[in-house]
Amino acid sequence: MKIVEFLNEKSVNANLKATTKEGIIRELIDLLAKNEGIKNKEELVKVLLGRETLGSTGIGQGVGIPHGKSNSVKKLTGVFGISHTGVNFDALDGEPVYIVFLLVAPEDSAGPHLKGLARISRLLKDKYFRESLKQLNDEKAVFKLIREEDAKKT
Repeated sequence: MKIVEFLNEKSVNANLKATTKEGIIRELIDLLAKNEGIKNKEELVKVLLGRETLGSTGIGQGVGIPHGKSNSVKKLTGVFGISHTGVNFDALDGEPVYIVFLLVAPEDSAGPHLKGLARISRLLKDKYFRESLKQLNDEKAVFKLIREEDAKKT
């Protein structure tokens, strides 16, 4: 599975403004709702914050991958954001999160959801790629870099 299968250029925010984990999740859900025509944003907020209570999706190295399942979406859908100031995400390594990839899958889908998470994790393991993303302020440039890196990795 490739990231471009669930992320498009309109689903990128290169300048997240929120300063809390919940704020970042809400800001990204706003973007997701706008792109996907989702009416009930609060239901998605509840699902994603509920998932956070099970354990932080701040996986370390400045990366957060909040995710959950909701029938608000018809297929695996993602949005991506960069916080240039960093946010306390209760990450496993205690470090702030700068790169956030939010994923939502339909309730009855396990395969695509897990494949999407695995793909994101694989790409974001690359320190040079993470650092390159953090330097960008333009959504088109961010998406281009993600698409290029995604094409390189099998």
